[in-house]
Amino acid sequence: MKKYTLIIVTGVSGTGKTTLGTALSKELGIPFYDADNFHPAENIAKMSSGIPLNDEDRKPWLEALASKLKESKASGGCILACSALKESYRKVLSIDPSIYWIHLKGDRDLIWERMKARKNHYMKAEMLDSQFATWEEPDYGYKLSIAQSPGTMLEETLDFLKK
Repeated sequence: MKKYTLIIVTGVSGTGKTTLGTALSKELGIPFYDADNFHPAENIAKMSSGIPLNDEDRKPWLEALASKLKESKASGGCILACSALKESYRKVLSIDPSIYWIHLKGDRDLIWERMKARKNHYMKAEMLDSQFATWEEPDYGYKLSIAQSPGTMLEETLDFLKK
């Protein structure tokens, strides 16, 4: 691995970005940040009401995340869990060419069941279809199936990071 490591875990809501990011953080000894925690109050209120965010809503959020990545690069790296559904969003986050991208992919029905089981999360399961409609699948990074155990997902990700 490089002297510093920036890893971004992407995917629609409910794919396990936080679960994988937390496990990677423990394994690699670098901080984990959940992009959900960087949303301004207005965005959270909108999503809590079942209203999908638009690009204008996301702009300050993505800029804050890019700033956090720059700060983290200077201090040894981090792992960021962020939906980053569109290529334009990923471009804002691409603050360094050495970023490792992990894209979580899974069947809509599996993700739907996971989302319905979540408690106390502002992202409602009913918004999943809007996320799938927005998702622009990248042609770079590592595409990781979520139809396996978190432990297997962690092992596959660590193997990818060694390359």
